Amino acid sequence: MFRKNGVVYMYLVFDIGGTFIKYMTMERSGEPVNEGKFPTPYQDLETLIEKMASIYQGFSKRVKGIAISCPGTVDVNQGIVYHGGALTYLHEQALANKLQKKCNVPVSIENDGKCAALAEKWQGSVKDYQQSVVLVLGTGVGGGIIIDGKLHRGVHLQAGEQSYVMECYDHETGKAAFAGKACSASRMVNEIAKQKGLERNDGQGVFQYINNQDPEAVTIFERFCKNVAVQILNLQYIIDPEIVAIGGGISVQPALLTGIKEAIEVIKADNPLHMASPHVVTCHFRSAANLYGALYHFLLQHENEQ
Repeated sequence: MFRKNGVVYMYLVFDIGGTFIKYMTMERSGEPVNEGKFPTPYQDLETLIEKMASIYQGFSKRVKGIAISCPGTVDVNQGIVYHGGALTYLHEQALANKLQKKCNVPVSIENDGKCAALAEKWQGSVKDYQQSVVLVLGTGVGGGIIIDGKLHRGVHLQAGEQSYVMECYDHETGKAAFAGKACSASRMVNEIAKQKGLERNDGQGVFQYINNQDPEAVTIFERFCKNVAVQILNLQYIIDPEIVAIGGGISVQPALLTGIKEAIEVIKADNPLHMASPHVVTCHFRSAANLYGALYHFLLQHENEQ
């Protein structure tokens, strides 16, 4: 808790998603104080900034800084977003600087997948490790790589963008298969949902079929787990982390971790050249991971937290 002249100061943290923008006021320790959300505006950048600034005004007397988790490639030093997923108006925009001018407090910004990795490094499943990988399974595969206790961004800020890793390349067609599709939790859930006559994105219903050992559901699920296991084994040889943490909404399902671990062993048994034995766990943080990671990034960038 940060206190000055009897006033308790907090941090305002935003997680920009494709459907909603979640926000939370948090103490320096990460303790949540207030939280809420509003529909993601698709009009333009100005509308987004005005809405974020209006949230800030409700807490302005006690907010010491603003932290943002955002889709896209993010230059954290310049505060500029490149691309930005469904929010195309974010491309090449200095979102952090524009919001800082509007609110007159320091603002930090970081990629959402990298925020999830930072959250796990700060207070989560990989906090006691110097070399780790965090994979967030959703529509694609996000996350981050921790090397020597620090987030590794890479020269072009693209380190950890596992969705763009090629699984294979067809020399005749020139087309590649990407991990983002093969390891898409949303795609797996909707494939099973279609087979079983469920609504799209009905994860709970899908896992009832998986947990009940429905043959069709299990076949699709096991293929998905093997696709994830392949990427984990690849990362183990490239980075050789101490631990790999699996996040995303699907990670709350115990069957996921079990399925991935079993898939790794099946692949190793079928391919005896494999030596790697990845240590795989689930992430500590769930839907709030991006918020915690964004706050930690702010503390690292603006308050030199070690």
